[in-house]
Amino acid sequence: MSTLRLILGDQLSPEISSLKDADKSRDIILLCEVFDEAVYVKHHQKKIAFLFSAMRHFAASLSDAGWNVDYVRLDQDGNSHSFSGEVARAVERHAPESVIATFASEWRVLTEMRDWENTLPCAVELRDDDRFYCSLDEFATWADGRKQLRMEYFYRELRRKTGILMSGNDPIGGQWNYDAENRGRAPDGLEVPKHTSFVPDDITNEVLNLVEDRFGDHFGKLRPFEFAVTHEQAAYVLDRFIAERLPLFGTYQDAMVEGEPFMFHAHIGLYLNCGLLSPQQAIIAAENAYHAGAAPLNATEGFIRQILGWREFVRGLYWLKMPEYAEQNALEAHRPLPAFFWTADTKMNCLKQCVSETRDHAYAHHIQRLMVLGNFALLAGLSPKEVNEWFMIVYADAYEWVELPNVSGMALYADGGVLASKPYASGGAYIERMSNYCRSCHYKVKQKNGEQACPFNYLYWDFLIRHQDRLSGNARMGMMYRTLAKMSDEKRAAILTDSQRFLSELS
Repeated sequence: MSTLRLILGDQLSPEISSLKDADKSRDIILLCEVFDEAVYVKHHQKKIAFLFSAMRHFAASLSDAGWNVDYVRLDQDGNSHSFSGEVARAVERHAPESVIATFASEWRVLTEMRDWENTLPCAVELRDDDRFYCSLDEFATWADGRKQLRMEYFYRELRRKTGILMSGNDPIGGQWNYDAENRGRAPDGLEVPKHTSFVPDDITNEVLNLVEDRFGDHFGKLRPFEFAVTHEQAAYVLDRFIAERLPLFGTYQDAMVEGEPFMFHAHIGLYLNCGLLSPQQAIIAAENAYHAGAAPLNATEGFIRQILGWREFVRGLYWLKMPEYAEQNALEAHRPLPAFFWTADTKMNCLKQCVSETRDHAYAHHIQRLMVLGNFALLAGLSPKEVNEWFMIVYADAYEWVELPNVSGMALYADGGVLASKPYASGGAYIERMSNYCRSCHYKVKQKNGEQACPFNYLYWDFLIRHQDRLSGNARMGMMYRTLAKMSDEKRAAILTDSQRFLSELS
């Protein structure tokens, strides 16, 4: 008898565990476009188009390789528009002996899948997702008994385990990371390589028309659409990054320049997270470039740390702490998300740039997300649920396993320090140092108080005052609280007045 093998939209890899031991002569591979997944949050139009097109291309490549593929399109008659409904319909069509699937990457979907053994008339097998360097059991073992879970120490363990950028038991170059060398401000006139893009083919154009028709009211600009949608195209994006961007990636990875949304970043997160690229591909390519003398160590290590360190760490943390993690709000932040997160209609140029680029590209690089958008949300006390939903909606690489820890843990400190050792809060000086946004802003970054002052300046101190009881004992916050203690009553009063005025207008 046959086996029905389900592939989800973020599992577009021929090496996925659900396909291992598959038999081309009798097994059926099921992929389905379902309305539920497109609207459980109203995803960016580009994200929906990207995933549907990538799924259709992947299905075509499987068919070309001789697999029996059952592909359900969104507009196909009878589509139940849920994973459970489509698996049940496929079981009815094919009468398989069993259903095999790889663990979903999000808690809500895995919860649904675990119920199938009770609802389907055949055996159900859920397999671990082994596309990562660290299994969930390994992460839980590493975390067990630790008072604090810190990415840096986890990353070092994975370096030792894998031998990546290692010389025996020691890191190549004698240091585990090179952050100190990766904080360069982009000079005027810096030439940034052209972003790698693709012209949509017939399959993608058909999907674009579908998305325009069915999801045209969702956030974001659908066209122009330039994403890779096949393994070959995604591999080409990686190749161009290694050749053109990696050498300066380290130096300028934190830099922000108006009109340059991609800078020297790889822009491969969306391909890694859906399976068009594997983390091993990306890391091997970067490591090979370093050993060939084509990329410096600070850039290579910084890039690899984002994948081997952060990506693996947040996945482990997500599954270790869910489902309670999604409800955490340690700083009791409840302010609604401002309208400009959707419209980009704000006088704060840094936010205007980041929201506009997010709207246009379904992308913003990590410093824009953390130190502009996330920093503002932290200082303004925005609701973690609303901020998380926004991040899930607007970015093509967003899945809850990677988005939630980065937003609730890293950006908002909503988990109370489970992920980060301190809140990543800063005033306007950081944004001025790392960008050219302040030059054309309505507000004055050098001004600390008053209607023309950069709101980040007084909101930063207002945040520290609001949370003094909770945060003043944090060793990494000590210097700032000592500075706060020396402030005059007049200065504190001005901070509170400016903050109340701004936040009132924000509401």
